[in-house]
Amino acid sequence: MTKDERFIDRSPDSKHANFFVLNEKIMNPQNIPYRKLFFSFLRLGLTAFGGPAMVAYIKELAVNKNKWLTGQCFQNGVAICQSIPGATAMQMAAYVGLRTRGVLGALCTYIGFGLPAFLLMLVFSTLYQRFANVNFVMSLFNGLQLIVIAIVANATLSFAKNILKTWADIVFTILAATFLLFNGNPILAILGCAVLGVFIYSKNNYEKINAQEVSLKSKKNSAGSFALLFIFLLGLLLLFLFDKKLFKLAYLMARIDLFAFGGGYASLPLMFHEVVKHMHWLSSKVFMDGIALGQVTPGPIVITSTFVGYLCFGIIGALVATISMFSPSIIVLTFTVPYFDKIQHNVYFKRALNGVLVSFVGLLLAVTVKFSFAVDWSLYKLLITILAFIALYRKVDILWVVMAGAIISIFTL
Repeated sequence: MTKDERFIDRSPDSKHANFFVLNEKIMNPQNIPYRKLFFSFLRLGLTAFGGPAMVAYIKELAVNKNKWLTGQCFQNGVAICQSIPGATAMQMAAYVGLRTRGVLGALCTYIGFGLPAFLLMLVFSTLYQRFANVNFVMSLFNGLQLIVIAIVANATLSFAKNILKTWADIVFTILAATFLLFNGNPILAILGCAVLGVFIYSKNNYEKINAQEVSLKSKKNSAGSFALLFIFLLGLLLLFLFDKKLFKLAYLMARIDLFAFGGGYASLPLMFHEVVKHMHWLSSKVFMDGIALGQVTPGPIVITSTFVGYLCFGIIGALVATISMFSPSIIVLTFTVPYFDKIQHNVYFKRALNGVLVSFVGLLLAVTVKFSFAVDWSLYKLLITILAFIALYRKVDILWVVMAGAIISIFTL
């Protein structure tokens, strides 16, 4: 999520008007079968490469093709999903289901969209665990580490270009990066920047977003939201009672998801700190391998949680990690939608949110530096990293960059 995207001009005369075309023809939500929602998003999830770019394809499916939502309603969903934790594309999939068939519909679209990524990452994690020490595979992932550094560096630059607008933003970024480089807790950095943002940012920096059609107040949806929350908390309680290790994994992933404002990449500094630095479950190298695998699977980069869970605790760990990583954000979404009209006009909320987003630039910068320390550098490796970064900066599809890096690694490293 970027500040530009959150406060974008969506008037009919703006350059973004075509993306948010109002379409008054909308199917009666009650006529959409749950299975249609599930399989429509399952098919979309099979090709869900590109992270936030998938939002345009979700709009094509839900607004232009099936006319489940109006353009205005979809626009409001984008504003909501960019202002709460979680991967934006996953949240938009859930939003479509929520607006059409309530909480159960949200589960259908959310699970359908994310299932292909989970299954493919599970296969890759199994193969990785079995063959990671084979020379061929070691060469492959030694090269992919370089691509991961380029990916995170490009994400840092992209966040910085869109979010850093004032000297206060730059100062917050430096403070957050320095704090994490000296092994500070990234969650404390996020909270600190949020509090500072409330007191330092001026309300004149913000514009109002058109937020019609957001209201979704009904006893049925409220009950569904509380049911989701109850089931998730019950699951945590059962893990706490019967398997403390899995509880730690679930609690860790849920906490990461709750603080991952700004999309999937925002979760990387948090996951790196918790999994590598705090719990010592994985080395920096293995964690970077997981990120690389996350880039060649469809879906958000936070699917790396499946990799972490599998390597630590097997298939059960993969399930627990994945469910815990994706559950809090959809629960937040179901509770937020009915009240977003009030929340989004609160100046203190917007100041704090901007502070949070700025902190992620610093945290991503710190993670880029820490990943770089894990590589045994040579001039050739530096050249590969720079070329990968340039390709990503020039908008070459990330999948092709990763595949090219894999091929180069196999034959030259």
